[in-house]
Amino acid sequence: MTIHGLWVISKAGGLVFSRSYSDVLPPQPVNTILTLAGILHGIHAITAKLTPTPIPGVPVSGLESFEAEGWGGKVFLTPTGTKFVVLHSLPQAGLDELLRRIYEIYSDAVMKNPFHTPEMPINSSLFESKLQTLMSSVNA
Repeated sequence: MTIHGLWVISKAGGLVFSRSYSDVLPPQPVNTILTLAGILHGIHAITAKLTPTPIPGVPVSGLESFEAEGWGGKVFLTPTGTKFVVLHSLPQAGLDELLRRIYEIYSDAVMKNPFHTPEMPINSSLFESKLQTLMSSVNA
């Protein structure tokens, strides 16, 4: 499995972080990535509302993954509503653990930073360096 990219989408639907980790998917203009992240946020909200019979005590999560020709995406919804989207090659073994590790890095490097404002773009060199190390080990 290869990780092609990571998007972090705020609970309001704004793209707060986007990085590419491979050259397989064609590079996209920033406005296109912002639009795609907003569409994904909307689809996630719609699919959460379409759950036929929600289980009491279990949060409704909406869209969890999607696939295209040779690649796919996995969505991880945090308790605060932030979404982590990993764009990856198929097959997708081990993505749940990877997303938990990304969330741990986010929690430690971004959310514990007193200078970070929630819902704003992530500008943390510690977050980026730890992510780069993790993605390098996964893509090796």
